[in-house]
Amino acid sequence: MFLDTIIRDKVYKGTLETLEFRGEPCVINTINAHSYCVAKYDHVFANALKHSDVLLPDGFSIVLANKLLFGSKIEKIAGADIHAHLLKIANNEKKRVFYLGASTTTLDLIEERIKKEFPNIIVSSYSPPFKASFSKEDSTQMIAKVNDFAPDFVFVGMTAPKQEKWVHGQVDKLNVKVIAQIGAVFDFFAGTVQRPSSFWRNLGLEWLVRAVRSPRLIRRNLTSNPKFIAEMLSFKFFKRGVL
Repeated sequence: MFLDTIIRDKVYKGTLETLEFRGEPCVINTINAHSYCVAKYDHVFANALKHSDVLLPDGFSIVLANKLLFGSKIEKIAGADIHAHLLKIANNEKKRVFYLGASTTTLDLIEERIKKEFPNIIVSSYSPPFKASFSKEDSTQMIAKVNDFAPDFVFVGMTAPKQEKWVHGQVDKLNVKVIAQIGAVFDFFAGTVQRPSSFWRNLGLEWLVRAVRSPRLIRRNLTSNPKFIAEMLSFKFFKRGVL
């Protein structure tokens, strides 16, 4: 059952403070209701999530599923949360950080902010081609950019499931310690998109505010959230999924 293998057995149950990086590279992914629904049909994406070293519960729906189905109370950890946590570590320990994804404009804003707020971090970035999938030549260039910089932490922001599938296929070629795939956080941190306030995040409604601001997200959530709820209820009462 996918709810068993992903939600119960794979999703991270600790806090940011108890997070440990075991082995190199450590691949950090996130999961929410939408990515769960996509992974049910996209087996490459599902495999990437299953092979995460750390799979963070980036959604109230995932937190709720753990509680209702498996009696496990866990903390929601968004991509923005792991990003902030790793930047704090990187600054304290004078580490090298690389951003892979987004436009050069967004990356320039990110680097500018890093240099102001985290002066001990050595930062670099690369904007890969904007396309649905990468060619072998694209991937070779991306890997070279990362490895030439030799970062401790790599943040990947190319939207799901493209970013997870690419990292899963190329991770053995990347000479890094930690890879965190954080999608929209690039825009949040750059300031090109405003993240919902802590008020909405604490209510578990960050997804709703983001959806209101973006018609694309409204359509996505109106499709994925009901599907996830149906899946959760079917598993609870019949021990099987419906997707």
